[in-house]
Amino acid sequence: MKLHEYQSKDLLASFGVPVPGGRVTTDPAEAKSIADEFGGKVVVKAQVLMGGRGKAGGVKLFSDSQSAADFTKELIGKRLVSIQNPAGMIVEQVLVAEQVDIAEEYYLSVLLDRAEQKLVVMISKEGGMEIEEVAETNPDAIVRLHVDPAWGLGDFEIRDAVQKANIPAPAQRQMVSMIKQLVKAYLASDADLIEINPVALTPEGKLLAADAKVSIDENALFRHKQFDETKEDAAEDEIEAEASRQGIAYVRLGGEIGIMGNGAGLVMCSLDEVNKAGGKPANFLDVGGGAKAERVQQCVNLILMDPNVKGLLINIFGGITRCDEVAKGILGAFDAMDINIPVVARIEGTAAKEGLEILAGSDRIVGATTMQEAAAKIVELAHKN
Repeated sequence: MKLHEYQSKDLLASFGVPVPGGRVTTDPAEAKSIADEFGGKVVVKAQVLMGGRGKAGGVKLFSDSQSAADFTKELIGKRLVSIQNPAGMIVEQVLVAEQVDIAEEYYLSVLLDRAEQKLVVMISKEGGMEIEEVAETNPDAIVRLHVDPAWGLGDFEIRDAVQKANIPAPAQRQMVSMIKQLVKAYLASDADLIEINPVALTPEGKLLAADAKVSIDENALFRHKQFDETKEDAAEDEIEAEASRQGIAYVRLGGEIGIMGNGAGLVMCSLDEVNKAGGKPANFLDVGGGAKAERVQQCVNLILMDPNVKGLLINIFGGITRCDEVAKGILGAFDAMDINIPVVARIEGTAAKEGLEILAGSDRIVGATTMQEAAAKIVELAHKN
């Protein structure tokens, strides 16, 4: 789950990482007051969880506080649209922060290296640009330092990595300290990514986290209740955001076949079978246990929010849950909805025969006995539709 920039900086500051001064606000008058504290020389940043907000017009520098307030008024309630997020996101708050005079820009991050099964610290002298671009054009500019899970990092290891990254000598001690603070913050916050880009070196020789990105492992959010509200708007996709609010596991994939199943593994198999049948999955959606009528209706509504969906595949395996109850839930949900796309349901497990007989009484849902049959049917029907 992504944090807003102001939350990311607040988190880093709590571990001793130097960050520029500033506060978040929704009020133009308060924005002017904050800007006044910094002599009017501020940057106003839209706090939306999307990439490309600068190019979308969500970030601007100012030299006087009234202009910063006027821009805040213009931003609040505005939908920002970027290449990364063509649907756009509504700006509900802005960060008003002091401008930082930057002599040099560096890159610093901590993330999980799954191949090595260790945390890895990444350092580069080429900050202020996408790290993927640096990796492609000048891979030697990135220094990687793995963190031993048993022993952590020794100061000598960090100093060696900082020197290899060609960080100037006057900034090396500060960079070593910042790396140690970032690793502590990463572990304490259950993060899966902490990125500072750029790490700014001021003309006075001070290092600051000029911008910051933090992503928290959603499975650990019960330990970080302060981010509960952020979870609701953490998804860049509006359907994913709505699914998060409803507590439904949903990921938008961009295809035309909507998919709903109970259990992540079963849903993943359904995606594969739809691909094999010549279709493209529109989403991943795990309905969870039970598949009662109300829950089914919530999930179908989510899937149909995507205008690209031309067919719906329901794949349910009844273990403890009886398939006849699942079938009743599906029919109950569909009786309350206006569905104008083909629907194929495959149910297997306890009382599957009874469940299929119940579905056979509906002219709105096509039954299937195997996952492969269901995938082939929905792709065929969707492409005819």
